[in-house]
Amino acid sequence: MNFDDYRKHDAAGLADLVARREVSAAELLETAVARMAQVNPAINAVTLDLAEQARKTAAGPLPGGHLAGVPYLLKDLGALMVGTVTSTGSAMLKNNVAAADSAVVEGYRRAGLVIFGKTNTPEMGLLPVTESSLLGVCRNPWDVSRTPGGSSGGAAAAVAAGIVPAAHASDGGGSIRTPASVCGLFGMKPSRGRVSFAPLGEGWGGASVQHAVTRSVRDSALLLDAVCRPQPGDPYFLPPPERPYAETAAQNPGKLRVAVFPGALACPALDPECAQAVQDAARLCESLGHHVEEVSLPGDHAAMQLAAGNVIAASVVANVEAEAARRGRAVTEDELEPGTWATYRRGQKISGGDYVRSLAVLHAFGRAVAGLFARHDVLLLSTLGSPAIPVGWLFEDTRLFAERLFAFMPNTQAFNNTGQPAMTVPLAWSKGGLPIGLQFVGRVGAETTLFQLATQLEQARPWFDRTAPI
Repeated sequence: MNFDDYRKHDAAGLADLVARREVSAAELLETAVARMAQVNPAINAVTLDLAEQARKTAAGPLPGGHLAGVPYLLKDLGALMVGTVTSTGSAMLKNNVAAADSAVVEGYRRAGLVIFGKTNTPEMGLLPVTESSLLGVCRNPWDVSRTPGGSSGGAAAAVAAGIVPAAHASDGGGSIRTPASVCGLFGMKPSRGRVSFAPLGEGWGGASVQHAVTRSVRDSALLLDAVCRPQPGDPYFLPPPERPYAETAAQNPGKLRVAVFPGALACPALDPECAQAVQDAARLCESLGHHVEEVSLPGDHAAMQLAAGNVIAASVVANVEAEAARRGRAVTEDELEPGTWATYRRGQKISGGDYVRSLAVLHAFGRAVAGLFARHDVLLLSTLGSPAIPVGWLFEDTRLFAERLFAFMPNTQAFNNTGQPAMTVPLAWSKGGLPIGLQFVGRVGAETTLFQLATQLEQARPWFDRTAPI
């Protein structure tokens, strides 16, 4: 199969070709590997090549899953694949070989996906850009001088560049939605408890969740169906939907009550093009028959942000200390990046009482925001504060780091801490041709509503054929 034909299809379309024996899994894999060889030197999206192992898988026999034969990539964070390194973008874990598959990888294998590599991520997934010392700088296929976002930047860059139609991703503060937004992709962050982290526990006090970045809505639905099985011992879980997301995603959601927040939660204002995109998306929702109303977001966002920082810093300490205990010696400063080391040192000052109080603040914020969803079905707001920022921009001046960080990602972290599903949809483009994602948030457990709305938006304003120029 040539690349032009390959790129015409989403994952579901490629799987259909395999099922009808119009193309083999091995042919698809070689097309993906060839595309990786062509574009990866320019974007550094794939950082671990597992093509030889994947060739044995593609040779079959494959499971009879809905995505059998489709090439796929794992993020180098959150998902364990037996016999391979999961470094989390950190020199501290560069030799961290998994003894077994995690539950999400087992789900992907059952679906018939052919995993042939791992994608770039910032150290421990801490940043909304992908520029780690260990794995190197990842670049945006729409403009290689700009970031593909983070922490699933490698996943989004690989999909946007056409290496794969979909890729595994995870999101603890915006790490699916941010890269999807700046790379022109669909990105769904599921509800807390929807996708198991087994055999691990929770991530960042329950803020983190795994799923994917995709070019089409139906691929996202199919992939979530593949992995939304609760595992024994999960600290919390949601049961799978009564009917698969892939069946219900194309159904009409009816007339939704859409709340619109036009601003930014963690910085003074949005970039004008992002602000205009919110208003345009609101009009699009209205044209589709939904009731649209401008709102303000309840809850103490500043307190939530501080509390989330405490939970993340304490989690970094726990991870570093676990590695030190495993190896029988302390982790040294030169094994972590300066920002990660600073977070580690901050976390060492957080007491058990501080941690519990921080969780209480996050839970209170979630209850406050839930009140909005007693009156509305969906919240619309900008995913990010601006289109993709230049590579290195966050680190040019340490005094401006926090200001620039939250100017770029003011609106995503809140919904990790409420546990709600949230998606970014590529509905807008800057004057310079960069993608601008719009964020839609639903009630906990209401992924079906979001998928149905996303399908409507995809049909009303198609994006699949808008591809990165790399």
